[in-house]
Amino acid sequence: MGHVGKALLDAAQSAMRRLRGLGLFAGVVSTIVLTGCAATNVVSQVSSYGPWPEARKPGAYVFERLPSQAVQAADQARLESAAEPALLKRGFHRVAQPDKADYTVQIDAGVRTEPRARYDTVPMPYGVRPGYPYFWRPGVGGWWGTGGSGLSLSLALDPPWVTLEVRLLIRDRRDGRVLYETQAAHDRVGAVDEAALPFVFEAALDGFPQPPQGRRVVTVPIPEAGR
Repeated sequence: MGHVGKALLDAAQSAMRRLRGLGLFAGVVSTIVLTGCAATNVVSQVSSYGPWPEARKPGAYVFERLPSQAVQAADQARLESAAEPALLKRGFHRVAQPDKADYTVQIDAGVRTEPRARYDTVPMPYGVRPGYPYFWRPGVGGWWGTGGSGLSLSLALDPPWVTLEVRLLIRDRRDGRVLYETQAAHDRVGAVDEAALPFVFEAALDGFPQPPQGRRVVTVPIPEAGR
């Protein structure tokens, strides 16, 4: 197992130990539970945007936190730890003092849950789920469903669709210019797997600094020792 693979595995194992609370994903309903990485791959839908300047090289960075993230410092620190191996692999290294950094990195994550009726057994394309509109609830965080009609509530439901989403923004620290933006979403049936976070961040940075245009599917293998 290579150095970066071990770093991803260590980050995933750390997530299993330390992300047992749901504070990181405020507003996630109680039916979401922590599960282990049973699969051999983590598959994500990724969209990335530049342009990363050709003359720029990865270098020292500090994490930037929004005010809402600063008040949940412990949760945000765990999220940053999950993202760090993917940044290290691309040549970035974290420093403690902002004035020593070339870049700032801003990250966040969230979870969407969508009920799934028993007749809804065929996986739909990413982002398409029949009959359940969703919206962002300001001040609470997370995606919340309208619940559909009263009739739909009486249907027997299978385990829900869950989507773990991460977003990452890299800025020039000196002038605040956005140099790179990327997001990734890991979609599955059943329960959110917080141990997948490092692998979803790895997918988000796939192709850096000149990724393919448009939405794409990225598969990240889980190191064998972590299965």
